Amino acid sequence: MTRTELEILQPRASIIIRAFNESRHLGEVLRRLHAQRGKSFEIILVDSGSTDGTREIAERAGARVLHIAKEDFTFGRSLNVGCKAARGEFLVFISGHCYPVGSHWLDELLAPFAMKTIGLTYGKQRGGPRTKFSEHRHFQKTFRKFDAIPQDGFFCNNANSAIRHSLWRHHPFDESLTGLEDLGWAKWLDSTGGRIAYASRAGVYHLHDESWPQVFRRYEREAIALKHITPDLHFSFVDFLRLFLYSAWLDGRAAFSRGVFLRNAGSIAAFRLMQYWGTWRGFNYRRAVSRSLKEKFYYPHK
Repeated sequence: MTRTELEILQPRASIIIRAFNESRHLGEVLRRLHAQRGKSFEIILVDSGSTDGTREIAERAGARVLHIAKEDFTFGRSLNVGCKAARGEFLVFISGHCYPVGSHWLDELLAPFAMKTIGLTYGKQRGGPRTKFSEHRHFQKTFRKFDAIPQDGFFCNNANSAIRHSLWRHHPFDESLTGLEDLGWAKWLDSTGGRIAYASRAGVYHLHDESWPQVFRRYEREAIALKHITPDLHFSFVDFLRLFLYSAWLDGRAAFSRGVFLRNAGSIAAFRLMQYWGTWRGFNYRRAVSRSLKEKFYYPHK
């Protein structure tokens, strides 16, 4: 058996993409994946009911397409479906609207696994031309310019990350969480003594183009999940007011210094309001999450 045949049977990495109506971006994402220098990988797309040609785009690009019913979808369950079908030593996760930067993205993302203690890596994220000013700032603050191998704490983000397949077999993603399944898994890894690496050169352009209600719902569902993952955390109405005002002021000051304040003032106020109002609502949500609310979380309308 040749090396190429062996890599087809057991690739080094399985790249798993969760998707719902991602036709606008998916073709370019797949083109950039196929341009990666390291060729020993397979691509698996887990689709949850797309109606815009997403599945057909993936199939034409040589991806394996798996299906999950809309009513069965959670972020963790969708990833578990892809991981169960994967053959690679490493499981790589990328959003269907994240564009890898350069042909070394995959190599850079997997490089920290040379350290045996590293169980999870994640890479840098930046916005695109239509990304809101405050979200650009959020990406820059959250995803720094320099590596942390290993890092302190268990922060990570599955829009651009990888884990060891062997560890997933011991501990799949939590399918009950409304979001932040990556953080829940990383917390487990940290509790076992495993380490997490931030690879700054494994960058992607994360192209959010959300309406204000979608921004609100994103932060609301993530806060519901975070409260479950870290039950000792609290987020009061005073926290909401303090963080909203302070973040909006910092963003406004940055926009003013760049000469773009008037163009972005309304967006800054709206984004920070949706971010922290949604977080407050999520942390203080007391009821069971209904099917109709899950529909809003997972399949938001404009």
